[in-house]
Amino acid sequence: MIATVHPSTLKGHLVSPRSKSAMQRACAAALLRHGQTEIRLPGQSNDDLAAMDVITRLGATIHESDAALLVQSQGVHPKSDAVHCGESGLGIRMFTPIAALSPRRLLLTGAGSLVTRPMDFFDAVLPQLGVMVSSQQGRLPLSIQGPLRPADITVDGSLSSQFLTGLLMAFSAAGASDVTIRVEGLKSRPYIDLTLSVMRSFGMHMPDTTAGDVFHFPVYIPSLAMTEPLCYTVEGDWSGAAFLVVAAALAGDLAIEGLDVASVQGDKAILTALASAGGQFHVGADGRLYIAQTSLQAFAFDATECPDLFPPLAALAACCAGTSVIQGVGRLAHKESDRGQTLQQEFGKLGVSIRLEEDLMFIEGGGAILAGNVHSCHDHRIAMSLAVAALRAQGPLRIEAAEAIGKSYPHFFDDMVSLGAGIHRSGSLPTTVFTPE
Repeated sequence: MIATVHPSTLKGHLVSPRSKSAMQRACAAALLRHGQTEIRLPGQSNDDLAAMDVITRLGATIHESDAALLVQSQGVHPKSDAVHCGESGLGIRMFTPIAALSPRRLLLTGAGSLVTRPMDFFDAVLPQLGVMVSSQQGRLPLSIQGPLRPADITVDGSLSSQFLTGLLMAFSAAGASDVTIRVEGLKSRPYIDLTLSVMRSFGMHMPDTTAGDVFHFPVYIPSLAMTEPLCYTVEGDWSGAAFLVVAAALAGDLAIEGLDVASVQGDKAILTALASAGGQFHVGADGRLYIAQTSLQAFAFDATECPDLFPPLAALAACCAGTSVIQGVGRLAHKESDRGQTLQQEFGKLGVSIRLEEDLMFIEGGGAILAGNVHSCHDHRIAMSLAVAALRAQGPLRIEAAEAIGKSYPHFFDDMVSLGAGIHRSGSLPTTVFTPE
């Protein structure tokens, strides 16, 4: 799909998209419970639909009702020898240890850029937990055979926290008792806080986390909370809403409903970055987040713990007077694209200079944003970042492979149009279809 975005002024209000990070974790937790779970306000991104497909293959049954999913499960009992995680990095990294709870040999696969992402973690860690594993030199597909047996273990958390999310959930479901996971170089701690928050909401066996990067599971005591019917509501997504926040700061006034400023999601730090740039916003008595367009100046921000904010921050910095500095570039190499290089390349086509020096990104803002042609590089956040920057361009910006937004925020362009953005789309937006049993 090609999306042509015209310079526009935004005004209005909308409901935030649902958090795919929370949704996918809720799917995993619902699979691990014995009984019925109602997931309210479920997400519908491609990654969400992939997670729903994974848990049905691993033993759950899903029925859709009004604005909710009813998940029935008795734990991990695979119905298929193959588990496909789509293009979801969280999906493959979280569900692999969970699938390994079964003694059945399983093949885990993915698509798109996921097949090139490193999975050496499992080759090193799973054999220490009694799981046979083989990969294609640290790449997909993965062949595993459990069952996983919790044991004291030290793991490398410097590449991604997503591996740890899967281990924490698998250890919990396996009844880990007086067992410790030690993590070296843990990155993106807010995502682990989200994992723990979801586990707690589902009544799962919880580790003691008072020691920071040490997760000790106490003696296991079975809980009725893991069998009684449960309702879980998926919260609003700060990662997707970050693009709306920046769009409003650049091109209009906007009210966003459904965001929790007390959320453990790390990407709520978009408000901290916006404040440093002189942005104006407040939370109203109605609970909505109000953002107003204003003059913006260069800012400095450390995105090491929230690397998904780099794309919206690049659009923000491009419209700030002066040179903005964002730290954490080292976290960008293994995303849907090498985001540091991709942002430099595509924003360069807009006349925006981005310089990468070790772990820092320098963005020269305040100049003219050129019209022309750019490419998402099949990265959902790059597509949205370019669309937001286009609101302040000198003319139309033509974004190729714009269907990439379906991975996390399939209604992004629709929402932007509802706020007054001039966007013309040609070609279709491919979507993943989930058919409940």
